[in-house]
Amino acid sequence: MNKDNLDRLFERLHGEFDVAEPQSGHQERFLEKLNKDQGTIVLNERISWWKPLSIAASIALVALLGYQVFGPQPSIKQQVTKIAPEVSQTEFYFANLIEEQVEELKEEKTPETAQLVDDTLAQLEKLDKDYETLEQDLVNGGDSKIILSAMITNFQTRIDLLKEVLSQIENIKNLKSQNDESFTI
Repeated sequence: MNKDNLDRLFERLHGEFDVAEPQSGHQERFLEKLNKDQGTIVLNERISWWKPLSIAASIALVALLGYQVFGPQPSIKQQVTKIAPEVSQTEFYFANLIEEQVEELKEEKTPETAQLVDDTLAQLEKLDKDYETLEQDLVNGGDSKIILSAMITNFQTRIDLLKEVLSQIENIKNLKSQNDESFTI
């Protein structure tokens, strides 16, 4: 056939061609009928694993991201130790020393020294809150040398306060014993 014959053929058949899309699943139905006619049995259809695997991977990814965002966060103490490991050793030393002196202070509490002891404990609470603020500042990325110096100063201030108060309590006890000795009946 030459080109003229092909052009005339297409002109004559124009509008008679089936250009509609077949319905979905047409190929599967066709192959099924073809296999039946030939006596072929399909034992296993093609299993598509990509959908279940992609769903499982998506769930795992969402769970991992959720754990990262909403999971347990390290405490301020852990974050401070990660930034400056020497802080935990220093804090342990000072905290033990302060705790011993606080216990001694509480043992010395009498009616004459009650107000002094209570005021001192309130001051120690304020200094402890200041220390926690310094820890937060360190974690938030402040100047670590200045903040570490302020943290040590905070501990030293607490120790000095406790020493001074214990000294005053000792003076009060001495004055009371002198007054009791000088009083005669």
